[in-house]
Amino acid sequence: MRRRTFLGITTGAVAAATTLTGRAASAAPSATGGDLAAVGDLAASGPACHVIVAGDGSGDFAGIQEAVDAAPVASGSPFVIGVRPGTYMGRVVIGADWPPINLVGLGRRPHDVVIADDRANGTPNPAGGTWGTTGSASVTVDGADFRAHNLTFANLFDEAAHPEITNRQAVAVLTRGDRAAFSRVRFLGNQDTLYANSAAATTIARAYFRECYIEGDVDFIFGRATAVFDRCRVHSLNRGSNPNGYVTAPSTDITNPHGFLFARCTFTSDAPPATVFLGRPWHPSQDPNAIGQTVIRDSRMDAHIGPTPWSDFGTWPWRDARFAEYRNYGPGAIASPDRPQLTPTEASTQTIPAFLRGPDNWSPDRHL
Repeated sequence: MRRRTFLGITTGAVAAATTLTGRAASAAPSATGGDLAAVGDLAASGPACHVIVAGDGSGDFAGIQEAVDAAPVASGSPFVIGVRPGTYMGRVVIGADWPPINLVGLGRRPHDVVIADDRANGTPNPAGGTWGTTGSASVTVDGADFRAHNLTFANLFDEAAHPEITNRQAVAVLTRGDRAAFSRVRFLGNQDTLYANSAAATTIARAYFRECYIEGDVDFIFGRATAVFDRCRVHSLNRGSNPNGYVTAPSTDITNPHGFLFARCTFTSDAPPATVFLGRPWHPSQDPNAIGQTVIRDSRMDAHIGPTPWSDFGTWPWRDARFAEYRNYGPGAIASPDRPQLTPTEASTQTIPAFLRGPDNWSPDRHL
């Protein structure tokens, strides 16, 4: 049997006792929103999970947050949580002082394990006011060295069911800790699906996404993190409007040379041709130092991307941001004066290692 190692764990024995019974089996979601391949046989040898989460009560915990809270804070060693198939509702927060948390879905594919909540920016907060965009996140990761593999994160806020809520930003995952890595993970939502951020404007926090699926409509990959998307599928939902939406909204600080990098990705949509923008520059609180960067290279684009793929954001012009492409192809990669291109020399500095390594030589692209 062929074995692959993710997160330092050989796929297999982490799932050695994952026979589905009861609610966990019946709660497994249908295969919608993405086409990631199955992980394959999970029956090999390898390091065991520290705890198992199972919705039917057959594991150590029935909920994700309970398992996270069981991690020994002072240990500093990775704490591996195996999650059996099912849908797990409820907010998950991983604090900055937590040890490295590894979440491993124990199904055959990412669709089988769903970790979700359903709050938006404008959803009333029981403590008063509303949740806000940051508070809407289904999963918040402030701890360093977080890992996730073979599962789905979602924000299930139903826009149509809540016409009274106008602030509809609804985050599936918010990352602020350094060295977060995701492999074969799905991120589902509408507006503001994936918030790749950092603890402060001038603090660098790196995140790596490999063979992931990310879907949404408005600014659905946003924030000031240094984030690399490697061989991911980025899917823009059809809102039935024009524009249909914006893929990225980076707010990279001017002191950070690296924002968002998409390498060998595929940009897809069911939206009509030329109705989706690749990005627009977000300036939180009108911060003039938020000079966002999105670089897309060696990637395929479908026809939903038009010849002018970048958009202004309010009074902030896109031409002042750090937007660039290199060697993209497909019907949505139409050459035009509105598509800044890297030179080969510039492209040699806009690479996965350049974005990720840092002084600690972090190299998840070599080890996942």
